[in-house]
Amino acid sequence: MPSKPSRVKVGEHRARLRAQGLRPIQIWVPDVRAPSFKTEARRQSLAVAQSAQAEDDQAFINAVYDRGDE
Repeated sequence: MPSKPSRVKVGEHRARLRAQGLRPIQIWVPDVRAPSFKTEARRQSLAVAQSAQAEDDQAFINAVYDRGDE
């Protein structure tokens, strides 16, 4: 028996997920491979680090960060 085409397998898989009450969504995220990503990430990081609220911001991050070892 020949295997099913990929589009058929994908369709069946999606149908099973829908039967479980799930629905597909599409999201767009930054492309970390884009040349401009590193530059922009650095610019934003420096802006946060140099802000007047930098210490409070870091204290908040430390308070909510889950280290997984507790």
